[in-house]
Parts: sequence; structure tokens; C-alpha cells
Amino acid sequence: MRRRAGLCLLALAVFCVAMAPTLRWYAFPRLAKIPPNQYQETVLEAKPATLLNYSTLQAEKVEKITIIQTLKGNVEESRRIERDAGRDVVVWDALAYITGPDGKMVSKVPERYIFDAHTQDPVHATGESVDGDPVRREGIEFKWPFLTEKRDYQYFDAQTRTSAPIHYKGTRTFRGMEVYYFEQTIPWTRVPMPKTMPVKIPPEVIAESGLSRWYTTKRMFWIEPVTGAPVNGEEIHKEELRNAKALMGRDTITVFEGHVKMREDYVRSVGEMVSSNRLMVLMLVSYLPWSLAFLALLLLALALWLEARSRRPAPEPGAAPVTPPV
Repeated sequence: MRRRAGLCLLALAVFCVAMAPTLRWYAFPRLAKIPPNQYQETVLEAKPATLLNYSTLQAEKVEKITIIQTLKGNVEESRRIERDAGRDVVVWDALAYITGPDGKMVSKVPERYIFDAHTQDPVHATGESVDGDPVRREGIEFKWPFLTEKRDYQYFDAQTRTSAPIHYKGTRTFRGMEVYYFEQTIPWTRVPMPKTMPVKIPPEVIAESGLSRWYTTKRMFWIEPVTGAPVNGEEIHKEELRNAKALMGRDTITVFEGHVKMREDYVRSVGEMVSSNRLMVLMLVSYLPWSLAFLALLLLALALWLEARSRRPAPEPGAAPVTPPV
């Protein structure tokens, strides 16, 4: 019985040893994925801010500017692209909708972002765009990879339609959570005019006058490294119209300037969501593999102990007692 039990324990130990790396290197890449139907909304505010009043053509100080950022998974497009890509793909239809202090629209910029569901690497396919213009992304946008590393990444800037390094600046604690802090500065760069604005300026008028839009920003992200999700984000943002004298009477006019931050209620809700997802990822990459490895060692030790006991020699029978003569 002992030898049979030892063999069973040894078989269970071998199974646990095999399952530990399988969960980490096989199951994790196939199970840890962004769902194709995800919907997420984030509200950011700049309080106070400077905003161009298109009726007076003057830059004015306002109480706040609100940016509503939505990410909506497009399941049909994901399935269409997956047939050619041969891997799980997520398509996000994103929209940055900006409103002034009166709630009226200032501008809106739609995007289509196509990426690998596990690695977050961009997938180049028809439809990849910013504000209706085709683009070819390099690097990440909106989300970092699972198990984010302490290094610089290429980050796509939707305004300039280009990618630039976003730099790892150290490990910090954000509301009790260990996060990686990243920072990117985009210098003054000429960027396209938004296609949706409060005042429609015909393209031929812009071309004749030489009017141009310029932009700079300092972008900051606090990333939870296990899930790769931003738990907080800020931008120190400024936009100008230059060569505007022919149309607006002055050469340079500030269109928007402000320190954009996530609204407090959204910081809390994002933190709760990231905490729950973090546990699931850790189960696949750490908790379960290490638990299985420890259990395998325990089972192996028990099997060896039973085997050793089964091989121990039985005690010799004692001599028969001598019967005294009558």
C-alpha cells in the first residue's frame, strides 16, 4: 500500500511541476487579453484654463474645460481583421469630445486604434485613423502591456500623428498602489486643424492666409505594472494659431492652455477596476505557478518518505521460549 501511495504522490508532483510553467508561459498569453467589446469612459478637466472665444477671437480665462474620452470596442471589425491577422485583435473606436464652461462643443477628434489583444502592439489594417486621416501607429497608445517593464516605450501622439519615446521616471506609490511613472514631452509642433470646430474655416482660406495650428504638451502617466493600465493621467497642454494676422488681426492666438487632470470620481473607479484585474493576472503569472511548484516539492518529499518506509526491513521474529522440564 505504501509503495502504491508513493507512486500516486509522485505522479501528482510531476503534474504540478508541469502545470506551473504551463500556466505562466502558455495559459497567460492566451487568457490575459483585452476583451473586444470593452467600453470605457473617462472624464478629464482643466481648471482653470485659457480658451479661444471664436465670437470675439480673443483668448479668455475660463473656469474649466472638460474632455470626455470614450473607448468603445468594435467587435465586428475585430473579427474581420482577425481573419487576416491570425491573432486576437481589438479595435477601439475612440473619441475625445471637448466642451467649454457652457457645455458647448469646442472640438471632437475620433480615432480608430487597432492592436494585439495581449501584447498591445499595433496591428496595421484598413481603418486605422485619427480624425479621419489614415495613420500607421508605432508603439502603444492608451494602455501599456501586461507586466510593464521599467524602461522607455514608444508612445503614439494623436495630434502630431507620430510616435516618440515616453520615458520611465521611477517607481512611485499612488493611493497605496505601487505604480510606474512615465513622462513624455512633445515640443512645439505644427499639427493639422481639427475637422470639427465651432467655426468652420474653409481649407482654401487656411491655405491662402498661411494660418497654422501648433501644439505642445507634457504627458504624464501613472501605470499599474501588472495590468499595464493607467491609474492616473495628466497633461500640461497648449495650442496656438500662428500666422493668424490676416484672419484674426494678430499673428499668434492661444486656442487652449491648461493642466488637464482626471476627474476624482473616475480616478477612484479606475483604481477599483485595476485592483480586481490585477489579482486575476497575478493568479496566472505568480500565485498559481509558485503554489503548484511548492505543492510539487511537498508531494515529492511525501512520496520519498513513503518509499523509504516501504523499503525498511521487517524486524526478525524472536526465539521460541524454552519449556522447562516437568
